[in-house]
Amino acid sequence: MSVNLFAGMSVNLFAGMGSHQSARSETNTWFSPPDIVDALGGADSFDLDPCSHVDRPWATARQHYTQEDNGLILPWFGRVWLNPPYSIALITKFLGRMAAHDRGVALIFARTETDPFHRFVWGAASGLLFLRGRLNFHYADGSRAAANGGAPSVLIAYGAEDRDILAAAPIDGAFVPLRLNLSMLMPVLLPTWREALADYFAGRSEPVTLAELYRAFADHPKARANQHWRDKLRQVLQRGQFERVDKGLWQRRAAA
Repeated sequence: MSVNLFAGMSVNLFAGMGSHQSARSETNTWFSPPDIVDALGGADSFDLDPCSHVDRPWATARQHYTQEDNGLILPWFGRVWLNPPYSIALITKFLGRMAAHDRGVALIFARTETDPFHRFVWGAASGLLFLRGRLNFHYADGSRAAANGGAPSVLIAYGAEDRDILAAAPIDGAFVPLRLNLSMLMPVLLPTWREALADYFAGRSEPVTLAELYRAFADHPKARANQHWRDKLRQVLQRGQFERVDKGLWQRRAAA
């Protein structure tokens, strides 16, 4: 939910990075479409919404901080749903807090060129889902606004768990992974077992024993990623490109 957390602040603070106050509206308080939260696991899957409102039409998390609480100074915990006020002054603070917390999903306008986006999204998030079309937010009574928000929106995942949830969410849009774990990149970056063995045999004119191969590949990334790597190595040796010349003794098959 995006609300005015600080009643004493001027309304024009909400005209920055995509305010929820459009030119066609007279309200500063808008609520996230419930189907977005539902597609990410539902309100019960989020532990905290630090930007909620006392008169919210539905829950977005199991616990809510309202404008009276001031979610910028209270502790954040668990999986967070964040739809902050869209002023530059406030979105910078809330996105900075979200990046430091590093667990949950944020919904903001896709102002990808702004300083907060570069600092706390591109440089900190784990994945993005750029939504197709423009969202229609909701009024305090729960009714859907007739006009859309006036700009494209993006869902931002923080942490590996929420990256995977966002990637699989049934929400129309384009998913962009960020901060991929090395384990996710290994299959792409590493050679296949066949390629690794071919490289090893390329510099050897004499047959090689299995014991030598085991020693040579014991610290190889392929072996570290597979506890049954010895079985895999023998399986590859038995397929086409290599031949056994004696018991436990192998060489690369000569080209025809």
